Amino acid sequence: MGAIDISNRKQFLAGGNLYLPHIAVIEKVIDETPNVRTFHFNFKDEKLRQEFTFESGQFGEYSVFGVGEATFCISNSPTRRDHLEFALQRVGKVTNALHRLGVGAEIGFRGPYGNSFPIDFLKGKNLVFVGGGIALAPLRSLIWNVIDNRDKYGKVDIVYGARSPADLCFKYDLEAWEKDKSIGLVTTIDREAKGWTGKVGLVPNVLTEVAPSASNAVAIVCGPPIMIRFTFPALLKLGFTPENMITTLEKKMQCGVGKCGRCNIGNVYVCKDGPVFTYAQIKSFISGEV
Repeated sequence: MGAIDISNRKQFLAGGNLYLPHIAVIEKVIDETPNVRTFHFNFKDEKLRQEFTFESGQFGEYSVFGVGEATFCISNSPTRRDHLEFALQRVGKVTNALHRLGVGAEIGFRGPYGNSFPIDFLKGKNLVFVGGGIALAPLRSLIWNVIDNRDKYGKVDIVYGARSPADLCFKYDLEAWEKDKSIGLVTTIDREAKGWTGKVGLVPNVLTEVAPSASNAVAIVCGPPIMIRFTFPALLKLGFTPENMITTLEKKMQCGVGKCGRCNIGNVYVCKDGPVFTYAQIKSFISGEV
């Protein structure tokens, strides 16, 4: 697998205008950690609610009117479409404004943008998901997608970690996956903590310790850049090829449509050509072979 197909992008443009957001209403707010919240939302336009589709891995632009907008993945699975979800960490002006919103508040949404995880390529494969902190958000969309179509995939292993137990996101998902006998879940924290009974250690180190088989397997990775940087070599040592290592680089994006120039890797823009890439693709971007 040398490239991920990006020809099947789906976009729902308000009045055909790339920059005009659809109006959406927040239906539920979940406090994941002291600084991370998940928002459930739905479009005000009932027709759009029925027609809107997306794929795991795609993202949107979320706006607080009068403040600005920011880019986040759609974090629920397209197999569960009664509402949409996104998760964010409070780090700046827009994310702080979003954190202040409650149920019933209106936001703007543009999208979906970007390519998606290669579902057809993953079918029949064993899947190894490796995530860190809030970066479980894009992975959980694919994980639930796989679970809802469980007979189409092989073994599923998940290695997920955070700095501390309090920093673990989507704990309700972790509880559900731990109970699912068809999934191998390993959770870890960076340092010992009182009452913690899971693994202790950085995600790449724990991944090496767990040592999932690379046979007929694909690894899907998302986390802080430093985690991804050390996870790829760990996967290579386990026998995974660059073509069978996939990540999403949404953290680098800002405008979402290739205008701001913030997310380029060589001559490639993450928002226009990604955000989902294989490690082989990323290596070629950096070396200038595209």
